[in-house]
Amino acid sequence: MRIVILGAGQVGASVAESLASENNDITMVDSDQDRLAYLQDRLDIQTVHGNAAHPTVLASAGVDDADLLIAVTQSDQTNLVACKVAHSVFHVPSRIARLRASDFVDSETLLAPENFAVDYALVPEKVITEYIARLVDFPEALQVLNFAGGSVVLVGVRAYAGGLLVGSPIKEMRGHLPAEIDGRIAAVYRRDGAITPTGETVIEDGDEVFLLAAEEHIRAVMRELRRSVEPVQRVMIAGGGNIGLRVAEALQARCQVKVIEVDRRRAEHVAGVLKSALVLSGDATDEELLQQEAIDAMDLFLALTNDDEDNIMAASLAKRMGCARVLALINRRAYAELVQGGPIDIAISPAQVSIGSLLTYVRQGDVAQVHSLRRGAAEALEVVAHGDRKTSKVVGRRIDELPQIHGAFIAAIVRDLDRNRDVGYLGLAKKKQKGRVLIAHKDVVVETNDHVIVFCLDKKVVKQVEKLFAVGFHFF
Repeated sequence: MRIVILGAGQVGASVAESLASENNDITMVDSDQDRLAYLQDRLDIQTVHGNAAHPTVLASAGVDDADLLIAVTQSDQTNLVACKVAHSVFHVPSRIARLRASDFVDSETLLAPENFAVDYALVPEKVITEYIARLVDFPEALQVLNFAGGSVVLVGVRAYAGGLLVGSPIKEMRGHLPAEIDGRIAAVYRRDGAITPTGETVIEDGDEVFLLAAEEHIRAVMRELRRSVEPVQRVMIAGGGNIGLRVAEALQARCQVKVIEVDRRRAEHVAGVLKSALVLSGDATDEELLQQEAIDAMDLFLALTNDDEDNIMAASLAKRMGCARVLALINRRAYAELVQGGPIDIAISPAQVSIGSLLTYVRQGDVAQVHSLRRGAAEALEVVAHGDRKTSKVVGRRIDELPQIHGAFIAAIVRDLDRNRDVGYLGLAKKKQKGRVLIAHKDVVVETNDHVIVFCLDKKVVKQVEKLFAVGFHFF
């Protein structure tokens, strides 16, 4: 696929890295020559220096021959104009824009083909807010991801001594669970290396384990690896920017929320927007301020400023001063990998969290959902199976009969999913769907219209997974 990416920031770079590994022809446009040179050295991409909204620059990037334009610069206006020009002048078939202002995002008319011509709007702040809200629901978790409209939940947890399954082979988990509850350990990461779990794999203290189960069963399965944690009631947020404000709005109805914002004018604005949260003007790295605000009584500290170093310092300080659990938003992946599991419980890469919905749109075939795992090292796909035994390599076959792809395996199947669900703007379901969840044991047969959850330990095998589920007429 020929793809032009506008914007070489964290989101643009993460998208380029994900798509370049799949043999796409990618050109990136940005006004920062040094940033382009850095990415060109790291990735197999072409670059063009210039203003992403100018037709001459787009022409130099080869947009007239592109299959897809991804406009993810820091400017909504630039992204919108670029999509309009790409549609009206160069006739690019598909166009994605990153947008922040709700005035644009909430208007289907403005984004329609006759206006700004945006096929898909990526709103990173909204995606990150929803991601953090799920972590509040599962305070034991490192990552929480939903599939098939919420029917299936994938949770990453740190295994601790004292868990029922820690120190035991995975096959013993079945004996601990009630007959009506089933679950799957989809992957195990030990000392940053991936382990493909089998029944004989022994879970060790400190392993990062991904558990998958039906939504109503996931908490019971999680208890296999660690004790339940009390629900989050008290939250302190460092940073009242777009993300901090959105998260505070999402949590204020169910938690006691305090927001610390260093800019006094911004703090006053945030205080005017929030209905029940307490907003403080101050520095979240100020030890005296944290002590005054009883940081040791907080269940969760969220460092959500725009500065990686400030987030690392604030979260580390909060943890040292007695906060039960701390989370930091960290743009630089190297920083995130360095600090998570040390003083900071959870390090979130905003770019990796937000690009999952974009990749869902980009992927070939009937891919209903894409989630980036472990800051981009792995992916979990929700693929819809179509066809019959003659036209599909998977439909009508037992799981143990399917072609093997090293580094990828089926974790679960959701059947009888309501396909006539209420769908909102840009394809987002307004209501949770419900389907019948089948954990992927070897004798399960794949049927047409099944939503198949595939875990890819290495994202390089994603293309092979897509080809496996493709429908054709000459497979045999």
